[in-house]
Parts: sequence; C-alpha cells; structure tokens
Amino acid sequence: MPNIKPFCGLKPAVHLQSKVVTRPLENYGTGEARLIASENNCSFLHLINPELDNPYLRGTRQELIFKKIAENFEGFLEHHYLVRETQPAIYVYQVEHDGLCQTGIWTLTHIHDYLEGRIKKHESTVERREKLLADYLQQTGLDANPVLITYHPDQVIDGLTAKYTALTPDLDFTFADQSQHRVWAITETADLEKMVTAFQAIPSVYIADGHHRAASMAKMGLQKQALKGAKHDGSELYNYFTTVYMNTAEVKVLEFNRLVRDLGTWTAEQFMAALNDCFEVKTSKQPVKPGALHEIGMYFNGQWYVLSPKPSIYDANDPVSVLDVSILQDFILEPLLGIKDPRTDARITFEGGRTDVLALQNKVDNGLYAIAFTLFPTSVAQVIAVAEADGVMPPKSTWVEPKFLVGLLTNYFN
Repeated sequence: MPNIKPFCGLKPAVHLQSKVVTRPLENYGTGEARLIASENNCSFLHLINPELDNPYLRGTRQELIFKKIAENFEGFLEHHYLVRETQPAIYVYQVEHDGLCQTGIWTLTHIHDYLEGRIKKHESTVERREKLLADYLQQTGLDANPVLITYHPDQVIDGLTAKYTALTPDLDFTFADQSQHRVWAITETADLEKMVTAFQAIPSVYIADGHHRAASMAKMGLQKQALKGAKHDGSELYNYFTTVYMNTAEVKVLEFNRLVRDLGTWTAEQFMAALNDCFEVKTSKQPVKPGALHEIGMYFNGQWYVLSPKPSIYDANDPVSVLDVSILQDFILEPLLGIKDPRTDARITFEGGRTDVLALQNKVDNGLYAIAFTLFPTSVAQVIAVAEADGVMPPKSTWVEPKFLVGLLTNYFN
C-alpha cells in the first residue's frame, strides 16, 4: 500500500504554462478572481466557476453552470490550452518558493486506500463541503487539485526522484507569485514498476493536506460505481484521485495563528487574572513568534505576553491534547472566551504562518480584534502521531506547504 497508478494527465501547453494554472478559487477575493478571468481566457478559473465572467449564469441552476464548464473545457482542448500526455506516466514534481525547494511524486491513488484506512487522516471533514466538491467532480470529471500525502523516506523512491530531477524538466515555469514549478514525466516501464512496487511496500502514509478533496473524490467514486453497476471493474479513472506524495523531510508545516474580536463578558483585568489558573504569564518587550512547543504568544492591550501552559493541565501522552492548538482551545478560547466551535464562530479568525506577527499586532492596535494568539508550528511527527491514534486535530491546526496550483496536472475521468 498505497495502490498508485500512472495516468495520461492533461497539462498546460508549453507556451501557456503560467497562464493556465491558478491558485484555488478560495485564495482570491471575488473581484480579483473576476479580473483574472476577464483578462485571461485560458485561466483554469473558467473551469472552476464560469460565473466569474458570465453574468447571465449568476443565480441559475447548477446544471447550467456545469454545462458552461463543459463548454469551456471543450474550448480549452480545441484551442490547445490543455493537452493530454500521450503515454501513461507518474510524475516527479518540484516547487521552489521563498527559499524553500520541495520535491514529490504526482500520481493517482485508489479511493479504496482512503476508504479502508490505509491512508491515515487527522482532520474531520464537513459534509456540506464534501457534497459540493463531489458534485463538481461528478459533473465535470476534472480532478485538478491533488491531495498532499506524506510518508517516511524511502531509498528506492528517493533514488528514482534523483534520477529524473537531474534531467531537463518537461514543464518548467514561474507563476505570478514567483514560485517556480518543474515536472518530469516517468514513462519508462521499468521505472514505473519500481515506483509502484516501492509505494506498495510503504507500511503507512498520511494525509498532510486535502482531507476534503480526498473525501469528496471517494464519495464521487462510490456514486460512479453505483451508477455503473455490474459494468464497474475497478480500473476506471473515477476510482482514483490525484495525489502528490512528499516524504516527511519535504513537507513543511507552518502555524495557524488566531485573532479574537472581543473578550465576551470579561473585563481586561478579569481575563488576565483567569489566565493565571492554567498558564505562567510573562510580558515580552518583543513581538512573540514562539520558538518552541508549549510557548504561546499573546498580544493584548498593547502588550505582548508569553503564555506557558502548566504541565498539570494536559496529558503529555495524548497526541491531541498535547498540541498547543488544543491547549489554546481547551483552556482559553472555549472556557474563557466562549468560542466552542472555531469553525463557525464569527468572533475568531485564522492567519496562516506566512503572515508576519507585526501584521497581527496592527490588526489589534487598529481595533479590528481584541487579542492575537501566536503559536509554534505543529510538527509533521505530531500530525503522524494523531493520525496513528485515529485522533482528530482542532480546526486550523496546520498550514501545510506546498499549496498546489490548480490545473498543473489534471486527471480527466469522464
């Protein structure tokens, strides 16, 4: 395990590489996405949400939207914005950004590996989000945003990766955010067999990012199987979802910091006094970007603090309760500030680790928020420990990099 498979992916035409690919739609404001779509006829955004540049579709039934995506997709093929690989391949993928270079294997993985627990997860998914994405996948057949899976390093996979990264890449371009992307297609039968066999020998793999995408693809695949009935044989492309495997040395996990709008019913004095029950509280003359586990930064009332949880409040042997995100949620956000479900509570927002702590401070100073909390990043080892224990991390526990471009390699299964 896992059961991976070469595929004939769709890729951008060589002269359009940086124009076809896009960040996921949720990474853009509506106005920004609409501007990109209006100025770029070959942006993959047209295959995600045709409402951006077709006002007559707004507010209409989903069937019309999916019909328009199908028409746009036919145009992408007709104008050769997207071209299909002629040979089945497993791909070596490399992304370089902000001084960080990460390399992995881009392939297809069978949905039964996910459904039967051979791919371990650490997050819960939301049914509504699963259904929306599953509907999109079923109607369009476009699986264009891979799930990131991590595993412990393997010599065979590393050796094959090194062999191909020494060659000239098949795709090589710089995106608008200055990230550089390279792809090498592995098509030699012997190397494909070695790669498939090496992955089958790995005892455990773990979702690092993309839990909803994996769950949605599995849901959609089961629907397709039911529709096909006795004609289903398990080899169809809808049984597989796009995945990028990066070993634990390649995956980078950043922190997710928190901003809270108000103190609820507490006064400032009462809130600070209540913190002392569970934390050692020290002032800091400098903005606090935690440098170690169990060091939580807090900016409040114009002052930075370091909060150190007292060892008696958490179970060091429980992989979930020992997490700083859990400690913050269990002993400050819920009991003191009344934030029971951070996924739905409008009083809290999250900032990925690329956001500078001074930017968080400014949002508090400007009165947009009352408190900022900064956290030490959850480690890959902690992610694996939670997954091995069948645990669930609190929402927004990890900001995992790389973040993939949509449309770089697409599995089209309709």
